[in-house]
Amino acid sequence: MFDLHTHHERCGHAQGTLRDYVRSAIDAGLHTLGFSDHSPFFAEPEDHHRPWVAMAKSEFPRYVAEAQRLREEYADRIRILIGVESDYFPEHAGLYREVLARHDFDYVIGSVHVMDGVDLFRPERWAGATEDDLLRAKEQYCDLVAQSARSGLFDILGHIDVVKAACPGMSSIATPATERMLRTIAEADVVIEVNTSGRTKACGGWYPDLAVLEMAAHYGVKVTYGSDAHVPERVGEDRAEVRRTLRDLGYRHWYVFEQRRRIALPL
Repeated sequence: MFDLHTHHERCGHAQGTLRDYVRSAIDAGLHTLGFSDHSPFFAEPEDHHRPWVAMAKSEFPRYVAEAQRLREEYADRIRILIGVESDYFPEHAGLYREVLARHDFDYVIGSVHVMDGVDLFRPERWAGATEDDLLRAKEQYCDLVAQSARSGLFDILGHIDVVKAACPGMSSIATPATERMLRTIAEADVVIEVNTSGRTKACGGWYPDLAVLEMAAHYGVKVTYGSDAHVPERVGEDRAEVRRTLRDLGYRHWYVFEQRRRIALPL
């Protein structure tokens, strides 16, 4: 069993060291652990833009180096994959492509956390929003995720319905944009994750929710698993239930990565 989505103290809003996550993964009986902390804001002029969200640019090489040391140290106990979770900003896609290519990552998770310069996780963002406002926001979000799939930057798309995180009502807003997003992901042949961290947010449950996951299965979208742990104790959370759910939906494989190559594992 594996977990490809984890964070640690460098990002400013998680707890524990990389070593803490390795030990937790071993205790949980995982055979593979992926490091995927938030990339810096590469397009911003300061070294450490929004330190409560992501690591400093100067810290990025140290993150990769520490991950490589731990991979060697624990090679006889657990397989460690080195990845990163990168924001998707269409206007800066070229810069991110260039910087990420300098590092020998096993995979890159692409996530939309920000729209119109405002973090999606801020409850006040949705205060006073009308049904039309929420519909437009959901459609904008789905279109951004679809763009990220087409960009070629990412191996995995993170929490593809995270727009509901601080606004649970988003889940019940029906729009063809959701289906368009999933068709685009399938055509781009990018993997999505079942991310169990939604249970720590106002929306509860997983990303994506079951209705979106069923639609993804219908279109043949490939899947992987990540806890999105921000504390070591959450590594591998709900993994057996995720596996059962995917089997029930007709999936027979999920995916890990090595040096940006996709590897199918039986469910």
